[in-house]
Amino acid sequence: MTEFASPRPLDPAELGFERIRYEKAPPRATVTMNRPDVLNAFDFQMLRELARAFEDASWDDDIRVVVVTGEGRAFCAGADLRSWGAELIGNSKEYWKWFGAFQDMHDRLREIGKPTLARINGICVGGGNEVQMACDLSVMVDDTYIRHVGLEHGSVPAGGATQWLPVMVGERRAREIILLCEPITPAQAVDWGLVNRAVPRAELDTVVDEYVEKLAAKLPETTRYAKQQLNFWRDLSWNATIGHARDWLALSMLNEEAQGAIREFLESRKER
Repeated sequence: MTEFASPRPLDPAELGFERIRYEKAPPRATVTMNRPDVLNAFDFQMLRELARAFEDASWDDDIRVVVVTGEGRAFCAGADLRSWGAELIGNSKEYWKWFGAFQDMHDRLREIGKPTLARINGICVGGGNEVQMACDLSVMVDDTYIRHVGLEHGSVPAGGATQWLPVMVGERRAREIILLCEPITPAQAVDWGLVNRAVPRAELDTVVDEYVEKLAAKLPETTRYAKQQLNFWRDLSWNATIGHARDWLALSMLNEEAQGAIREFLESRKER
């Protein structure tokens, strides 16, 4: 296996990504989840590509801000149950490996060492919301929604939501989001502190550009350490729970409740 001799950033074309689009226009790098046919849901390859893009951006001193977004009408719909459902139902060992890739992607994003901005261009569900919460700032269009549905589909949103929602929106609202599985409107998301801004679709890129310009003007190493301090509560809750969550969620693939819910979801999609 070939490994890097030094932390040298590459031209995005050299990385050969298939599930994401990675672009550099210093001082900005843009990472676009690019599976619009499945609402940019994660499969294993996408998780690995995201982690690699975040690693490359962290190594590139010309990049001062990283924007994360989605292609098409969704930001991200979370895990792609259709791509892994058949393989992971009843197979805790394989799920444990899959979740390791999800965990690594999150760690690469959270520890990227420079400001990150979620450009929420559409539907933001489950693991998609966990990605936008892992970013420093977020702007969303005002005609979409954020939602968690894991308790209806045999999964606990313990890849960021259970850890970070109480920190970001408060204990009661975190329970409301997770337990009721109801859509959160853009106005609610702003009011609750889940996102920074909700704007008309025509203004999204203008507002993102304004944030990028302001963030890129800050001193990079000073900003990096400010992020390290700001991440304290996120890191504390994440590191205290994520290993347990990985093992429990893997084992939950063996129980009848999770298997039944996932099979029901997959069958409902076949009928569409």
